[in-house]
Amino acid sequence: MTFGTWLFTKMRGELVGSDEQGNRYFQDKRLIDGRRRKRWVMYNGEAEASRVPPDWHGWLHYTTDTSPPPGGMPRKPWQKEHLPNLTGTPLAYHPPGSSVAASENKPKPSYEAWRPG
Repeated sequence: MTFGTWLFTKMRGELVGSDEQGNRYFQDKRLIDGRRRKRWVMYNGEAEASRVPPDWHGWLHYTTDTSPPPGGMPRKPWQKEHLPNLTGTPLAYHPPGSSVAASENKPKPSYEAWRPG
C-alpha cells in the first residue's frame, strides 16, 4: 500500500467489511448526486486481484449494492473454495509434457507414427 492510498482511505474511506484473507473493502464517504460511490480494496499482503473472493468481486464491480455478510455468502455443495492465481508459484499447474513438469510425467503419444516399410 502506498502512502497516497493510505491517506486517501483515511480521509475519504468508509469501511464496508473484510474477507477471510484479511482484505478490507471501502467505499467513498461522500455521496454525489448522479454518481456512484467509489469502491476499493486494501489487500492484506501482496496486492493481487485474484485474491478477491467472488462475493466481494461482485460488490467491487457494482454487480450488487449489498456487501456480503461476514463469513461470505452461503455456498452450494457443488461450489469449490476460492483459489487465488497460482501462476509463478511452486503450486502452479503444469500439464503433463510441459517443459517444467518432471520427465517421468511426460505423456505417452496418442498414436504411433507410420513408418514406410
